[in-house]
Amino acid sequence: MINTTERDSNYQDLDKMSVQELLVNINREDQTVPLAVARAIPQIEALVKVVVDRMKRGGRLFYIGAGTSGRLGILDASECPPTYGVPFDWVIGLIAGGDTAIRKAVEFAEDNTEQAWIDLSEYAINTNDVLIGIAASGTTPYVIGGLEAANAQGIATGCVVCNSGSPIASLANYPVEVVVGPEFVTGSTRMKAGTAQKLVLNMISTAVMVQLGRVKGNKMVDMQLSNHKLVDRGVRMIMTETGATEEEASHLLEHHGSVRAVIDALKKNI
Repeated sequence: MINTTERDSNYQDLDKMSVQELLVNINREDQTVPLAVARAIPQIEALVKVVVDRMKRGGRLFYIGAGTSGRLGILDASECPPTYGVPFDWVIGLIAGGDTAIRKAVEFAEDNTEQAWIDLSEYAINTNDVLIGIAASGTTPYVIGGLEAANAQGIATGCVVCNSGSPIASLANYPVEVVVGPEFVTGSTRMKAGTAQKLVLNMISTAVMVQLGRVKGNKMVDMQLSNHKLVDRGVRMIMTETGATEEEASHLLEHHGSVRAVIDALKKNI
C-alpha cells in the first residue's frame, strides 16, 4: 500500500501550466493543510500536556528528524530562546547527518537506525525529557531507532507524521497524525506535509511556553533584546503596561534588561 504522501498528485501536466495556474493550484492545495491540522488538535493537546508536565519537572524537549522534517525541528528549537528568553538547552533539535545536513543533504543518513540514540545520548537524555520524532512519511529509520531506544529507557515519546497508521505513530506514546493528502508535486513532502509540520510545531512550542509562564497577557516579556526592532517592541510593551513615557520606558528597559524584569521591579515598588 502506497503512503498518502507518496500518492500521485491530484494535478497532471504541471509542466504545461502557466505561472498563474501553478500558483493558484499550489495555493488551493495549501488551503487544505490547516483543516488537516485542526482534526489533529486532540492529539496535539495530549502531547503538549506531557511536554509541559515534564518541563515543569526540569525536563527538556527534543526533536529528531531527517531532511525537511529535521530542519523544521531545528528551526522551532532555535527560535525558542530569542522568543521566550529560555536557555538554549530547553528545546533541542537534532537532524540525521548532523549540522552539515541543515544546509546540504547527507546521503543515507536517515537510514541509520542507531545514530539518533547516539546523537541524543550526547545530551544525556533521560526520563525527565520528551522526545518528538518528526517524519512526513512516518517511516524514517533514523526516527524509528530514536523512538525505540527512548521507549526502552522509559522516556515519553511523541511524533508528527503525515500518514495514518505509520510505524512511527505506532511507536510514539503520543502520536500526532496530520494527513494532508498527495502533494502538488508527487512525493514532494517539503510542501503540504512540511507546512503541516511547521504549523504543529508552532502550536506545540507556543502552547508549552505559554503554559510555562513565558508569556504575559499576549506579550513576549522574556524575549531577548537582540536588535533595535526588539528593543523598540520592548519599550512599547512597557509603555502599554505601565503608562511610562517612551523615554522612561527606554531607560527602565536598559537598566533592568528585560520587559518582565521592568514590570516585576515596578510592582515591588507599588
